Amino acid sequence: MKKMILLMAVTLFTFAAYAQEKAGPVIEFQEKSIDFGDITQGDKVEHTFLFKNTGDTPLMIQNVAVTCGCTAPNWPKEPIAPGSTGELKVVFNSTGKMGKQNSVVRVYSNASEPIEKVSLISNVLPKGQK
Repeated sequence: MKKMILLMAVTLFTFAAYAQEKAGPVIEFQEKSIDFGDITQGDKVEHTFLFKNTGDTPLMIQNVAVTCGCTAPNWPKEPIAPGSTGELKVVFNSTGKMGKQNSVVRVYSNASEPIEKVSLISNVLPKGQK
């Protein structure tokens, strides 16, 4: 009986510790990347990444950083309430690019994981080859 009570106490403590780790805002993206396949040089492609704050306090996206000037992000500047969703719109301009491209976007927030990454993937072909 003592072993059973001890086991229950350890399990309850472990659950409580895990629950505390998840406190605060949590950003969860529906998808982390989108592959556009072949596109023609000069094309602009865009995608809206949907995310949800699955935490218990407001989520604030502080900054969004891109790897080059060919990628332009647009994100919500106001806090995202617990249980609410938001959109991160990203546009990739393939002008001057060739071959396989992986445009990584870093999302900086007050979430439990303060840096998340999403990416736009494409294969840029010369004009007239698609």
